[in-house]
Amino acid sequence: MLALVAAVLHAGWNLVAKRSRDRFIALWGQFAAAGSIGAIVIGVQRDLPAAAWGWAAICGAVHLPYVVGLARAYDHGDFSTVYPIVRGSGALLAGIGGIVVLDDRLDALTFAAVVVVAIGICVLATGHGPLAPAIGWALVVGMSIGVYTVNDSHASRTLDTDLYPFAVFVATGIAVTGYGIAAGRGRTMAIAAREEWRKFLATGTCTAVTYLLVLVAVRSAPVGYVAALRESSVVIAAFLGSRVLAEEDARRRTVAAAVILAGLILLVSTG
Repeated sequence: MLALVAAVLHAGWNLVAKRSRDRFIALWGQFAAAGSIGAIVIGVQRDLPAAAWGWAAICGAVHLPYVVGLARAYDHGDFSTVYPIVRGSGALLAGIGGIVVLDDRLDALTFAAVVVVAIGICVLATGHGPLAPAIGWALVVGMSIGVYTVNDSHASRTLDTDLYPFAVFVATGIAVTGYGIAAGRGRTMAIAAREEWRKFLATGTCTAVTYLLVLVAVRSAPVGYVAALRESSVVIAAFLGSRVLAEEDARRRTVAAAVILAGLILLVSTG
């Protein structure tokens, strides 16, 4: 249930980013807002272990190609194409990483369910040439997701604190802000912050809640299970891409979404 709620929130803030005029600024604003929320919570609680900052710093660094890549992917591709590639490749890499690095165990039926979900995502994502910029950037984001999911799952399981996700928000906010300023986007961000701070706060809150729910879920379930279940968001993305953004090829994307749903039903029934 936690992973499903996270899926809805995640698809929602991605749609906001896709519809923004300047997608990097939109993403920078939301991650800066999430970082501010994290800093406030940590400042009030004052009991975050020092070891948590090392894992959080890794996550913050890995989120930089995530943010830059996601903005570039949405610049070049449809929402209902980019989002499934991002989430699907990230889920598969996270599942593999959970087995190799964290010693997670998936039985045969659960593995089959993950494969079905992956097939549906691949069908949903077809339509571009293999060298299309949107595909390349989406895969960069997917690799980032795989790395930080395994990193943060390990940290969440080993650290004796509930504050780790907030340290992740702070580290990510710092990393993206540092990049944005170094890239000469500081003035643009200042103007956007004055005009769109409510949107940044709303999407930043969704980002924070989404990741909190996922890290709570991976404490008691295999990383691959949680990551794949969370991919129900691609079904939402297919619907939003067709109905809200008027993207084409709705029939094929609906069929692919049905395949994904079948995989998710199998996944839940074996969990």
